[in-house]
Order: sequence, then C-alpha cells, then structure tokens
Amino acid sequence: MEKEWDMIEILRHSRHDWLNRLQLIKGNLDLNRIERAKEVINQIVIEAQHETKLSNLPMPQFVTLLLRTNWENRSFQLEYEIFEDPEYITVNDKALTDWTSSFFTCLDQSVEVFQENHLSITIEPQSDGIRFFFDFSGIIINRKLIEQFLDQTYVPDMELEIKEFTDNELTIESFLPAL
Repeated sequence: MEKEWDMIEILRHSRHDWLNRLQLIKGNLDLNRIERAKEVINQIVIEAQHETKLSNLPMPQFVTLLLRTNWENRSFQLEYEIFEDPEYITVNDKALTDWTSSFFTCLDQSVEVFQENHLSITIEPQSDGIRFFFDFSGIIINRKLIEQFLDQTYVPDMELEIKEFTDNELTIESFLPAL
C-alpha cells in the first residue's frame, strides 16, 4: 500500500535534508576545510539543477515518486540525472510510475539491507519519447525475484532491455514513446 504524503510531511523532510546539508557545510568550515565545503556546495548545486529539470518533466506522478523515494525506508539510495532540458513530451505517466514503483519494491526485496546500494536513473528526453537508464550497484541477494519481475511485468509500448545483470550490478535501458 502506497503512503499518502501531505504537504507538512513533505516540507518536514525537505527542511531536514537542507539542515543536514547546511550542517555539513558549517562543519567543514569550522574545521577550516574550505575546499571540502566548496565541494559540498557544488554537489548541492548540481543536485538542485537535476531536481529542477526533473520537476519540469510533464510526468507529475513519476516526478513525485522520484522526489520522495529517498525519504522512504528503502534499501537503496536513489540519484537521478536528466540530460538536456526536457522538451514537452507526453508519455504514459501512470504506467511508468506504476512500473518504477514496483521495480523499487522488487529491489527492496532483492538486495542486502544496510549496505551501500545505489540506484541511478538517467533520463534522456528525445524527440519521439523518453529513454531511461536504471543503473543499480550494490549487493543483490535475490536475482530470481528481479528476473521474474522483469520477465512478467508489462508496460504498454515500453521497450525494456537488460544491459548487465550480476550479483553487484543491474543495468536496464528502457524507452517510452511519446503519446
């Protein structure tokens, strides 16, 4: 069952993230680690730029899912990157969101908890749709569950290709055509 997020809870999580980042900068400045503080600031700027591009995608359900994922109790840390400023391309937002949410659940059940598990999603808007690269690195303990999910899950018109699949890596490329 998917959790409903209210505005106060969203703001609470966002404020917590920003306070953590500010404390990291302040701590480095207090220790006179100026270069490290600059690196943290630069990383924050890059993340904010990606968040802006993500927020501009015409896929509100998918965007919401990605923005809140790291606030949920997941077995992996999510990063995302959007190539180019997105053009106005309409894709099946609900189908993409449902598939991605199910994939996240499958990953949670398939990886070693409390390890450094990372999922990076690269989003590449194109003239005829959007290409997605899901790149997981970490410790996969249940490959069979992921294989079953990928074999049995269907999204209309979505092309899906497994590029790499080992006990420590999973790379999936998918394409969703414009509507």
